[in-house]
Amino acid sequence: MPFTERLVLWFHIAFVIFTIGPVTITIMSSLRAIRTRNLVVLRYLLLMTRIFSAASLGVLIFGLVLAQQQKDLGEAWLAVAITLYVVAVVLLVLIMRDQRRAIAALESTGEREAPAPDQPEGGRPAGADADAAGSPRPAAATAAAQAHIATVERGRIASIGGVVSLIWLAILVLMVWNA
Repeated sequence: MPFTERLVLWFHIAFVIFTIGPVTITIMSSLRAIRTRNLVVLRYLLLMTRIFSAASLGVLIFGLVLAQQQKDLGEAWLAVAITLYVVAVVLLVLIMRDQRRAIAALESTGEREAPAPDQPEGGRPAGADADAAGSPRPAAATAAAQAHIATVERGRIASIGGVVSLIWLAILVLMVWNA
C-alpha cells in the first residue's frame, strides 16, 4: 500500500475514533442530563453533539478518498456503508432537534440552572406562587406538562441514539469484513 493510501487510511481511522465515539457518548449522556434536569450540562452536550456530528463528516470524506484510491467505489458493501452513514447523520439531526426541545421544555418548567441560596428547594422565588395565581393554568400543571415533554424527548433520544449506535456497528462490520 503506497504512503498516500496509508496516510488517508490513518486519517479515516482517526476521524472514526475521535468523532464517532464521542458523538455516541454525548448522545447517551444527554439522557441523564434530561432526567436530572441539568440544563447547563444538557446545553453543553447539545453543543458537543453538533461539533462531533459536523466533524464526523471527515469520516465520510476520507473514506471516499480512500475508496477512490483503492478503486473500490463500485463495490456494493461500500454503497451500503455510505447509505447507512447518511441515515445516521439524518438521525443525528433528529437527535439534536430533540435535545433542543428537551432544553426548551426544561427551561419553561421554571427551573433554574442552580437554585439561589435564598430560594426554597423547588428553585422558585418565594413570590412565584402569587404570580402564577393570576395565570389561566396553574403553574404546577404547566410545569408537569413540560416535564412530561422532556421525558418524551429523552425516550426519543434514547431510541434514535440506539439505532445510530447500531448503524455505526453495522458500518464497522462492513469495513472490517471487506478490508
